[in-house]
Amino acid sequence: MRSCLTNNRRVPVRGGNFEPTTGFNDVRWRRLPVGATTRWTFAVALLLALVTLPEMQAEETSSSLTNYPGVTTYKSMSLSELMDQDVMSVTKTPEKLSKSPSAVQVITGEDIRRSGAMTIPDALRLAPNLGVQQINSYAWGVSARGFNAVFANKLLVMIDGRSVYTPLHAGVLWDAQNLVMEDIDRIEVVSGPGGTLWGANAVNGVINILTKSAKDTQGLYLSGAGGSFLDKFGAIRYGGQSGTNLFYRVYVQRFDYESTRTPAGNDGNNSWNMNSGGFRMDYYPSEINTLTLQGDFYSGTEYNGPAPLASTLDGQNVLGRWTRTFSEESDLTVQVYFDRTWRRDLPSTIIDELNTYDVDLQHRFALGSRNNVLWGAGYRLMQNRTPTTTAFVGFVPEERNMQLFSAFLQDEITLIEDRLKLTLGTKLEHNDFSGFELQPSARLAWTPTERQTIWGAVSRAVRSPSRIDVDYRIPKAAPYLIAGGPEFESEKLLAYELGYRIQPMEKLSLSLATFYNQYTDVYSVESANPPALFPFTIQNGTAGQSWGAELSGTYQVTEQWRLRGGYTYFHKDLWSQPGHNVSQAVLDSLGNDPKNQFVLQSMLDLPAHFQLDVTGRYVSSLPNPAIPAYVTADVRLAWHYKNVELALVGQNLVDNQHAEYNSPQETPRSIYGKITLRW
Repeated sequence: MRSCLTNNRRVPVRGGNFEPTTGFNDVRWRRLPVGATTRWTFAVALLLALVTLPEMQAEETSSSLTNYPGVTTYKSMSLSELMDQDVMSVTKTPEKLSKSPSAVQVITGEDIRRSGAMTIPDALRLAPNLGVQQINSYAWGVSARGFNAVFANKLLVMIDGRSVYTPLHAGVLWDAQNLVMEDIDRIEVVSGPGGTLWGANAVNGVINILTKSAKDTQGLYLSGAGGSFLDKFGAIRYGGQSGTNLFYRVYVQRFDYESTRTPAGNDGNNSWNMNSGGFRMDYYPSEINTLTLQGDFYSGTEYNGPAPLASTLDGQNVLGRWTRTFSEESDLTVQVYFDRTWRRDLPSTIIDELNTYDVDLQHRFALGSRNNVLWGAGYRLMQNRTPTTTAFVGFVPEERNMQLFSAFLQDEITLIEDRLKLTLGTKLEHNDFSGFELQPSARLAWTPTERQTIWGAVSRAVRSPSRIDVDYRIPKAAPYLIAGGPEFESEKLLAYELGYRIQPMEKLSLSLATFYNQYTDVYSVESANPPALFPFTIQNGTAGQSWGAELSGTYQVTEQWRLRGGYTYFHKDLWSQPGHNVSQAVLDSLGNDPKNQFVLQSMLDLPAHFQLDVTGRYVSSLPNPAIPAYVTADVRLAWHYKNVELALVGQNLVDNQHAEYNSPQETPRSIYGKITLRW
């Protein structure tokens, strides 16, 4: 078995009226003209195709391996096999989805392909336990169990074990997370705290995006698309091997998105383009060792207004991982990565440059016949630089080096063989802002029959301070009107969960997760010297509670027709802690969340190699600011035969446009055509 880090399948101020109109919450970007960068990208793609095509023509491989790597596997799985697939994100060890003691859902690569999703946030809409709100063409709010905002700071997101959580804004910059969607093996979505294993900021959930191994992406992949909202798209990827145990792939990709629309139906002036590329190599020198080396780069430009109001972004990362398997119950993994991100916002003139160095070790072993022990340690250095040419807004100091030390221990105890397991664990971290943090949890899973699992959990998790909490200043120079809190502490969560998973018949599986969360020391913006109005400081003045239920299921109607989806209910109350006076505007700014949402995905194979796929969504109204409820649907009609796939996709088809977030932008109806070739 492989360890958790191995790919298993080889605001600025959030305080309502205090929020400035420029900066990273309202990034102003423009479309990059089709010029040197675009020509370079497609030149590389064409050269790669010309170099590799003769080799491709000389080799014949089975269509099940090279034409649809990974897709054929998931498509041919029975419902029982899907429920028995391993997930890694709950206990950091391979365990069957049907017996996992957590609210975990899996979006497979086949689910993504059949949905027509072209971005990671669109793919995340397939998880009913996530809230996804599109802000404009390039920005989304994504959260689990509430607190959704531009930077949803209580959700940890990883790509192949690399954290993409930004320590400047406390959240995820989704416009910088772009993969070839064909290369995603699965997305594991855990709603609920995961701090015991994954550390700070895994408060309300964990998203773990796992890409396919290079061994599973052999051959040539070409894809192109174009339409109304997705203006242009092109991707090329080639996977090959050297000898019998070294596999590799390289790719380049380019897309252009048009703007979202204003409520009046006009152009929203926020078009977006991105160029990206990368590689992955998997080396299997022996049956017990695996070495992985992978990396990506990207660059893009985005509008939020007429030129020259534009911002640019680029980044690079490289990751190496070694896994040694000692036995079925024991393995060791060492992972290191470097990640550089850079962006410049012209209106606010803030430059955000972050260099991250990370090393992580974990070891799993059996202790006797009843204990499965997992322990690990890690170190992360984050070098952040935020210069600006304006005195209005900024971060003080402009440069900061942040260190994170961590260690964790988990013991999975078998109380009754194949029936009852208790998992105890805790993580100890030290960060530069709040010092030591302890995040323990206890999880109990009872399996009365092979098709039923009842589980419960009690967990503590924290959201550690970020620079937006401590270093943010308006104006940049003293005296400050608004300032970060140098004494800002971690936000704290105590969570109680109870769930039930059942497969009542061969073709139907259901999962229900309920939760009650208690929050203390949550972000607030308050007067530093009441009753004086200014200065405002960022404090830990908010407390709250939330509760809800998440129902999901899969139904195999016939061999050719599968349904999957779910329903989520969510309720949240926030208030001022004793000794604080948090305004209602600030409380409202801590997430605008729907009480009800429903997702249903239908995947139907038709005769003559056709496929008809429909994904419907209902999201209830948002409370403050008020956003109306909406119903929408995505439809994909495709024809796939041997190496060729032709698809026509319509997204958000019910209305011409609809609002999803507190923004003067609305998501438009979109139609695009796509052609994909695989050899």
